[in-house]
Amino acid sequence: MRPAVRQIETRMVEKVWGRTSLPSPFIAERGARIGEIWFEPPPELPQLLVKYLFTSEKLSVQVHPSNASAIEGEDGKEECWLVLAAEPGAKLAIGFNEEVNSATIEAAARDGSIENLLAWHDPRPGDVYFLPAGTVHAIGPGLSLVEVQQNSDTTFRLYDYGRPRELHLDRALAVADAGPYNPKHKGSVAERGEALISGAHIRLDRIEGAPDAAMTGLYDGPLLALPLEGVVRAAHDGATKAAAGGCLYADSAAALDFSGAGVTLLTRAS
Repeated sequence: MRPAVRQIETRMVEKVWGRTSLPSPFIAERGARIGEIWFEPPPELPQLLVKYLFTSEKLSVQVHPSNASAIEGEDGKEECWLVLAAEPGAKLAIGFNEEVNSATIEAAARDGSIENLLAWHDPRPGDVYFLPAGTVHAIGPGLSLVEVQQNSDTTFRLYDYGRPRELHLDRALAVADAGPYNPKHKGSVAERGEALISGAHIRLDRIEGAPDAAMTGLYDGPLLALPLEGVVRAAHDGATKAAAGGCLYADSAAALDFSGAGVTLLTRAS
């Protein structure tokens, strides 16, 4: 029988847009360009993938299908970002400046002008963005993010700055929302407090110290706890713990000891 609380394995993923130097507590192997650090989804919570993203170059302009628009061999993907750090001039592209049609998007994807159609945001630490499936987006350089997503690797690239990777224009155009990003999906820790994201498939909360009874009640099933400050431990076994850079699986929030916690992200499937 698996323990009620355990550490989640991490995986460093090299990306052309990643970094050779990572913020503490992470360390990249010499010469490796690490763009993502994954926490492998536990079998009790296979729907979610949590990762850190560190960018030094632009990511591709891309879009993901929903569960409804995915076809055989694809998986739907909604996701959200919490901005941890942003260098001066860092940008995120989410949605379009105005309503456009598929022909306009396709032409702009082919000639590279799609960047001019996209709405670029100025992220700040503590900003949070929810991206429903179908949202066209791109991440710029100079950002450190936590991303929580449906556990799906289905990505359709519209534009990749001339990099030699496959594009997927037909499928991207079929699932893309061709309008502006809904402002209700953007917020900040200062505005939202603990409840950051409540989507169709993912929930993300940010707590300081220990959760209150209401928050504990919201997490009475499988969850991931991602400490940003301080240490979270198993209530039954203080040796099982995670600090910044780590992640714990628990079968409920009540199984965790937050006495040494500072800031912790809690996430579960909706």
